[in-house]
Amino acid sequence: MIPEGRVTTYGAIADFLSLGSARMVGWALNKCGNTDLPIPAHRVLNRLGELSGRAAFKPPSAMQTLLEKEGIIVENNRVKHFKDVFWHPENLLKDA
Repeated sequence: MIPEGRVTTYGAIADFLSLGSARMVGWALNKCGNTDLPIPAHRVLNRLGELSGRAAFKPPSAMQTLLEKEGIIVENNRVKHFKDVFWHPENLLKDA
């Protein structure tokens, strides 16, 4: 549900789902890579806006490539203007 051209964090998803652990979100996203589900995992970053999950992509540069195709600027494995493109899952409730 993360809109194209926006990013969120493992922690924001964990907070929204009351999971208590950002690591659980990372683990779940990693496991979803083995399915046919259209999961936009490239839009999920660490709390600093870094592409910390890039190693799960084949090749690792694919995460940056996918973000850049959506107009997101990435420099040194970090999203530029992170606060401007950040999206929180609680926005789903506001739009409902």
